[in-house]
Amino acid sequence: MVDPRVSRLARVLVRFSRGVKRGQTVLVAGPTAAEPLMLEIAREVLRAGGHPMYRMAPNESAEVFYAEAGPAQLKFVSKSAMAAAREADHYINILAETNTRSLSQVPPKKQATVQTARKKLSDLVLRKNEWTLTLFPTQAYAQDAAMSLEEFGDFAFAAMSLDKRDPVAEWKKAKAFQEKVLRRLRGADEIHIVTDGTDLRLSVKGRKFISCFGSHNMPDGEVFTGPVETSAEGHIRFTYPVCYHGNEVEDVRLEFEKGRVVKASAAKNEAFLKQMVRMDAGACKLGELGIGTNFGITRFIKNILFDEKIGGSVHLALGRSYEETGGRNKSALHWDMICDLRAGGCLEVDGKILQADGRFRL
Repeated sequence: MVDPRVSRLARVLVRFSRGVKRGQTVLVAGPTAAEPLMLEIAREVLRAGGHPMYRMAPNESAEVFYAEAGPAQLKFVSKSAMAAAREADHYINILAETNTRSLSQVPPKKQATVQTARKKLSDLVLRKNEWTLTLFPTQAYAQDAAMSLEEFGDFAFAAMSLDKRDPVAEWKKAKAFQEKVLRRLRGADEIHIVTDGTDLRLSVKGRKFISCFGSHNMPDGEVFTGPVETSAEGHIRFTYPVCYHGNEVEDVRLEFEKGRVVKASAAKNEAFLKQMVRMDAGACKLGELGIGTNFGITRFIKNILFDEKIGGSVHLALGRSYEETGGRNKSALHWDMICDLRAGGCLEVDGKILQADGRFRL
C-alpha cells in the first residue's frame, strides 16, 4: 500500500507545481530510495496524458563515482544526459539520500571539478525554468533531524501541506500572503539585515523579487532575488550549520567589501568553506537573497530544502544568480546559508522594517 500522502504529493507535483499537459514529457530523476514517489509521479503524468521518463541512480552511485573516477571522468557529461534534458518539457528531481554524509571525505577540489563540468547541464535545465525539486523521507534525513522516520515523514509532509484536505488551496493561500510581501519589496533599493553577529547591507535596485509557492520547490515558501553583485557591505553570521555535498560547516562568518567575500571563517570545516569560495570568479559573490515565509517549518532539520523556507529567516547564497531576477553572477556554485531573525533580528527595506523578531510588518 502506498502512503496516501505520497500519492497526494505526486498529484500536487504533476498537476500544480508543473501543470503537465497532454503530450508533454516529464523527466523524473532520483535514487532508488525514491522509487515509491517516482512511480506515483509517473502514474499522475500518464493520467495527465503526458510521457514519463526516468533517470534513476543507485543509492551509492556518487560514492562509487568519486572513489574511482579519474580526471577525465570527473569532467565527463554524457550526451544522453544532455539529450534527455533537451527533450524533457518538465523536470522533477527527488532527493532521497540514504547517507547524507557519504561525500564528506571527498576532496573539495574533486567536487568543484564535477560541479564546473556539469554547469552546462544545470544551465540548460534552469533556462527552461520548468523544474521542481522535492524530497522523499528516508532514515538518513530522519537521523539528521533527530526524529524517527515516522516523525520525519509527518513533519515533511505537513511542511508540504499534504496533511491538509486540499494542499493546492493551501499553496494558493501562501501565494496571496507572499504577494503582500512582494508589494513591500517592489522598487526597493537597500536591504539591511541586523542580528547577533550580523550587520549587512546590500542593494536590490533594479532587481526582481520572485514569489515561490510550490512551483519549483516542494516544500516551498520564500521570496527571493539576486542582489546587485558589487553591493554587499558588512558582515554576517549564519545561525545554523550549512551542508554542501556531505560536508557540514558550522558557525560560518563572512565579511563583504564591494560585493566580494574578503574574509571567511567557520568553527568546523573552514578549509572546505574557503575552497568553495575560491571555486571560480563568481563563487565569492552573492547570487541570491531569500526571505523565508513557511511558518509550518518551525525547526532546523539540517536540510536546506526545508531550512531556507523557515518563516522568520533569511538566506543568502554564494555563487550563481537566477537570471529571472536580473542577477548577473555566474558560477558553478550555488550555496545557501541561513540566518535566523526570530530572536532579536531585523530586516529593513529602505530604512523601514519589513520583519522584526521573525514577524512580518505588512
